[in-house]
Order: sequence, then C-alpha cells, then structure tokens
Amino acid sequence: MLFQIKSYLKFLWNSKNEHAVHSPFVFSLLTKCFYDKKQKPEYSILKKYRKSLLSNKSFIEVTDFGAGSKVFKSNKRQISKIAKTAGISPKRAELLFRISNYFQPKNILEIGTSLGLATSALALGNPKAKVITIEGCPNTANIAKNQLNEFDCTNVENIISEFESFLISENLQSTTYNLIYFDGNHSKKATLNYFELLLPTIDNDSVWIFDDIHWSPEMEETWEIIKNHPKVKVTIDTFQWGFVFFRREQEKEHFIIRA
Repeated sequence: MLFQIKSYLKFLWNSKNEHAVHSPFVFSLLTKCFYDKKQKPEYSILKKYRKSLLSNKSFIEVTDFGAGSKVFKSNKRQISKIAKTAGISPKRAELLFRISNYFQPKNILEIGTSLGLATSALALGNPKAKVITIEGCPNTANIAKNQLNEFDCTNVENIISEFESFLISENLQSTTYNLIYFDGNHSKKATLNYFELLLPTIDNDSVWIFDDIHWSPEMEETWEIIKNHPKVKVTIDTFQWGFVFFRREQEKEHFIIRA
C-alpha cells in the first residue's frame, strides 16, 4: 500500500492534461474520448450490470492463476465482494466503453474476464465487434457468461483457459486484434510473455491497454520495458492503465495523463 501511495504522488506530480499535449492524435483522444462528459444510454446498462453483481450474495470457489489478490485471503469468495473490490470501477467502465466506441475495433481480446464488468463495456462500445474474453477460473467465467447473456452482450465469446495455453494454441500469426485489454496476471514474466506472444496480431492502429501498471515495483519495471520496446511508438500512463500504440508514422512519445 505504501508503495502505491508513493507511486501515485509521483504520478500526480508528473501528470498533465490535454493542454500540455502537442500530439494531434493524443489531443484528439483526450478531448473526444477520455474527457467526454456527455451521458451515454449504455452507461445505464453498465450500472445495471454492476448492480446485479453487487446484489449477488452467492459464494464461488475461485481458481487464481495470476499474482494473487491483495484483498482476498481465501479462494472462497462472495460474488458481490468480487464485484466491489476486484472489478473495474464505474468510472473506468465508462472510459473503457468510450475507448471501444471511439476506436471502433473489429476484433477485441480481453485477457482476464473476471465477472465481465470490463467485457460488457468493451462489447457495448462497439456492438459490431467480435469480443473474445479469456478467463482461467471456470466458476468466475460461468458467472460472467450468464451476466453477459442477460444483458444482451451477444458479440462476446467466452473462453475458459489459462491465458498462455490459449495464446500458444491459437494461430496468432493469422489474427489481428484491434484492441487488447490485459487484466489477467500482474507478474512481470507473464505480462511480458503475453506482450511478445501477441505482437504478431497488431496492425498500425492497434490499441493495447495494460491494467494496474503501478500495482507493484515489478509491474512498474514491466511497464518501462514495454514503453521502450522498438515497436511501441506512443504510450499513455493514466496510473491505473497503460495505453500502448504502434503507429509507425508517430515519433516515440510517452505521456503521463490525468484521466
């Protein structure tokens, strides 16, 4: 906790808003997407989705393949508490919806479904997109699948698999993902492995979003390695998320942005 407080204070000191951004691409993203304050009809669906989970007092046995939880001490967890503590926040869900809506990606990959709060935002952002979401825990994945069906997120394909097993088994050389949301394993080794495995799927306009880049010193190291990768051109650090763009026409730039 102390590490994250120090990290956040450092972020606040260095962060800027759109007025300090000279890149037309990033300025447009901030003004038309990140800072868009208009209410969207889909926000009410996202709220209902969350409310449904928060009212679910059932317990499930969670299989955790990642770096573990800083909140839960047991693998037997109440669905409402998972939604409250481990799920994406309402503000972040709305931003994720706007990002999907802004870029209109045709193929979306989510690594780490959990209860589908982020999945629903991605799916509603572009109903024409094909959303593939991977979850290693069968019990969690089944809850998410039922929720997504109930809220008419019909463009989602739920896959139960360990992340690396799925990525190795897929023919990624012939796949293009326009948006990838990484929220599955907060360890350096796993995150960098997913990064390398998925590089063949990018096109010039692909958007990658890494969750919890300041979760630990190890994740901050991971973020620095990703930023410095030769194929990465533009990155945006919003503290919670790290955005990666591969736009060949852009100069290499890094932005620390309050979002």
